[in-house]
Amino acid sequence: MDLIQEVLVALRRVIRATDLQSKQLVKTAALTAPQLMVMQTLRDKGGIPIGELAEEISLSQATVTSIVDRLERKTYVGRERSKQDKRKVLAYITDEGLDKLKTAPTLLQENFIKQFKDLHEWEQTMIISSLQRVAQMMDAQHIDASPFLDVGALDRQSDQRNPPLYDDEK
Repeated sequence: MDLIQEVLVALRRVIRATDLQSKQLVKTAALTAPQLMVMQTLRDKGGIPIGELAEEISLSQATVTSIVDRLERKTYVGRERSKQDKRKVLAYITDEGLDKLKTAPTLLQENFIKQFKDLHEWEQTMIISSLQRVAQMMDAQHIDASPFLDVGALDRQSDQRNPPLYDDEK
């Protein structure tokens, strides 16, 4: 196999691993990775405004609002007015949401983060530089991306009343 093929195979493996983990998360927890990230952030930060939540997980406020709407319908998160500033509405995780987090699988990126932190700084820098170069070569450097590994629309629904996310889930 020549070098170009090796690069393409490696990229495909990353994409496939992300896709498989995403499907597994939906099947086992009925949550998408962005939904899980929102819930984890609310667990860790407590009640916070949607704008702050969006900034924390590097997504647009509109996307996070849509995710919170879906999680609120599932009773995993709620909203309430701030007691200090009545103009602010805070999102928070509910007891049902905390229970759901206890049974949710680990995100693919959490394993990646653990292993990445164990690398030497020069290795980390090389990986970052190489991936940035690959993104540039694929003309993808301007694509808005958040720091979590998932495929598909970030605000998609994952409950049974909605169409399947993938063809093989029909």
